[in-house]
Amino acid sequence: MDMKQPFENVVAQHGATVLRVCRVVLGPHDADDAWSETFLSALRAYPDLPETANVEAWLVTIAHRKAIDVLRVAKRNPLPVDEVPEAPTGRDIPDSGDSDLWAAVKGLPSKQRQAVAYRYVAGLAYAEIAEILGGTVEAARRAAADGLKNLRKKYPGAITRGASS
Repeated sequence: MDMKQPFENVVAQHGATVLRVCRVVLGPHDADDAWSETFLSALRAYPDLPETANVEAWLVTIAHRKAIDVLRVAKRNPLPVDEVPEAPTGRDIPDSGDSDLWAAVKGLPSKQRQAVAYRYVAGLAYAEIAEILGGTVEAARRAAADGLKNLRKKYPGAITRGASS
């Protein structure tokens, strides 16, 4: 007997977290597409997911892969110019309230930015982050710590909540 919840419930429960992770890793412009791609892939794979799986970590892993795909494509495309900035929407997204902080996050090296997003936005354990990024638990912990250290240098006083967990 299959006890897994309907996929619609998975989206409702984890969709906001996955979107925030995508936005931290990719920025607001590419995040929506990565989010959609994440849940399309997840929908196809969900029937085979073991009932005991950590669904949130599984979704963040898929989002990570989709974000890497977006970044690879972006490296091959020319950068747009004269872009009109979006007005803040207040939807708990990067670039929606404190552009200096999100610029500092965006300026982090990729592994640090991802480790910070997965730890402090998605709330994943370092073991799950190591699995997503490929590497050791210690490397994941170090990347998150280095990311926070760099953010504190670039944006003093802003990074306090959750930094000690």
